[in-house]
Amino acid sequence: MRDREDLLKLLILEDVGNNCFKGTSTDIGSLNIFGGQVVAQSLNAAYRTLPKQRVLHSLHSYFLEPGDLKLPITYSVEKIRDGGSFSTRRVTAFQNKKTMFILSCSFHKIEKGYEHQMPMKVNVKQPEELLSWSCIVKQYGTFIPRKMKHFLGIERPIEFKPVQLINPLTKEDLPPVVDVWFKLKGSRENIELSLKQQILAYISDYNILTACLYPNASKAHFGNTQMASLDHAMWFYRDFNFSDWILFSVESPNSFGARGFSRGNIYTRDGKLIASIAQEGLIRPIK
Repeated sequence: MRDREDLLKLLILEDVGNNCFKGTSTDIGSLNIFGGQVVAQSLNAAYRTLPKQRVLHSLHSYFLEPGDLKLPITYSVEKIRDGGSFSTRRVTAFQNKKTMFILSCSFHKIEKGYEHQMPMKVNVKQPEELLSWSCIVKQYGTFIPRKMKHFLGIERPIEFKPVQLINPLTKEDLPPVVDVWFKLKGSRENIELSLKQQILAYISDYNILTACLYPNASKAHFGNTQMASLDHAMWFYRDFNFSDWILFSVESPNSFGARGFSRGNIYTRDGKLIASIAQEGLIRPIK
């Protein structure tokens, strides 16, 4: 995938009737289907069954089975409730009749109310000062482990610029913090809010578990650790646009029992908080 148009072709599903939808997958450099793709496609299915003027405000999901990149995915939507202000949907994703993913999501009519938000970090390096993943591969490719180099070098519809540029060869433990700027490639105009939320859900599964590895980076890395998303939750607050860089700021409070937990906030460059994410993932040392 190269840009927004390729990403939307992936996320917008085929309606096969009876509140069921079918999607395909794309390889992002891992053996299994990317979790962010399944979350975003599930949201696309749920949105297709809604009354008008309802906006996603939260989702909670579990990854049950690794997805096969070669097989289509069927998404079945259950209409749980359509109330005066809120609508609730449950989405189940199948491959070969095997349940691989479940999602519950809630939609709210647009209302006015009180406001506050946690501020964005101060003195964060701006994206113009940083290298993108592709530039990192070009400049430091000979020093990057093969598995990581392959992953960073794949063409994507999103450009990532990490604030903390970590040398994988230093083998030192680091704070459990990751800050990454990202930007959608291609045309970024005239995207309706529902699609912006689906794109943001797709992006949110990148980078988040990395913070769980950092406190043990002297011995743990992507080459000797099995990592997979176990659950994923998001809360959406404010409308936004993709016309500028957006900051994903992540911290990991805990890792234990071969699982790691991370949480993060997503901000526009001018400091508007647009979403929060929480995820627990498998962080299993490979013996």
